[in-house]
Amino acid sequence: MDCSLPGSSVHGIFQARVLEWGAIAFSAKGNRNILKTIALGQMLSLCICGTAITSQYLAERYKVNTPMLQSFINYCLLFLIYTVMLAFQSGSDNLLYILKKKWWKYILLGLADVEANYLIVRAYQYTTLTSVQLLDCFGIPVLMALSWFILYARYRVIHFIAVAVCLLGVGTMVGADILAGREENTGNNVLIGDILVLLGASLYAVSNVCEEYIVKKLSRREFLGMVGLFGTIISGIQLLIVEYKDIASIHWDWKIALLFVAFALCMFCLYSFMPLVMKVTSATSVNLGILTADLYSLFFGLFLFGYKFSGLYILSFTVIMIGFILYCSTPTRTAEPAESSVPPVTSIGIDNLGLKLEENLQETHSAVL
Repeated sequence: MDCSLPGSSVHGIFQARVLEWGAIAFSAKGNRNILKTIALGQMLSLCICGTAITSQYLAERYKVNTPMLQSFINYCLLFLIYTVMLAFQSGSDNLLYILKKKWWKYILLGLADVEANYLIVRAYQYTTLTSVQLLDCFGIPVLMALSWFILYARYRVIHFIAVAVCLLGVGTMVGADILAGREENTGNNVLIGDILVLLGASLYAVSNVCEEYIVKKLSRREFLGMVGLFGTIISGIQLLIVEYKDIASIHWDWKIALLFVAFALCMFCLYSFMPLVMKVTSATSVNLGILTADLYSLFFGLFLFGYKFSGLYILSFTVIMIGFILYCSTPTRTAEPAESSVPPVTSIGIDNLGLKLEENLQETHSAVL
């Protein structure tokens, strides 16, 4: 009895085994990519925490409230580094070429970015910390909607569940703030403050979607250079209009100057690293990851500002991280139409490339079997 297998069967079994081994390898790589995504997201959260702590220290210890001046310094740093880099580039990456072709688009982007930062900070003067923390999450569904229509991202059920879990974690954090006595009404018109938060969150979503589009289709340097250029101009004009009295009343010393420098460095690192993270994930993934920034600020505030601790903060951090991991565990899909005039880029909407490759290998493996 001939026990040998036909050549095609042997080839099919061999191919299936190779694909199986590849799927295992990519599974390990996918897990590493999830860990890498988590680490990158928490690095951004720590940068945001740094800006929050330095701003609060300036406001509480030195009575300095100049958010536009602080943002202006950050935009100046971006201008001095990334915009100057573009000036020495050649061809389509040159600053003058970009300005000639797309100047009005980057003016709108710079305006959205500057006003998003300003509106959120200004909202604290009218509404409560709780309202800002809750309503600021409005930017996530806006971001997902914009990604759906502009970047052609297609979500699965698990992504919506993951977002809901993250928002549940934010709700837990707000509840912990109330129980710990951090709920302080610092304003006199809650409705105006809430509207400012919603507008600021929406503008953040617009800025983040544009950032993802630019860094994946064009370049990180172009995004940062253009934001640095127009952010410097717009924030410079605005601080002269709305903050010149506050700036003139500052009693400068080395401690205040050091806090301004620390804020600017944290913000500069945030702007410099966020495009790198978005290139391998997505704007939605980044925004879910940085929901933990308030919790890091709280942990530092325990020592610096005498905050009261609550076990709900640990629970909140755990819930947010579970939601974030759920979101990153499954790659989103891209449904860009073939007739689109936009150049196709395969990285858009893929939050974890290793997982996407693993998924394709498993589908091919099933087909061979």
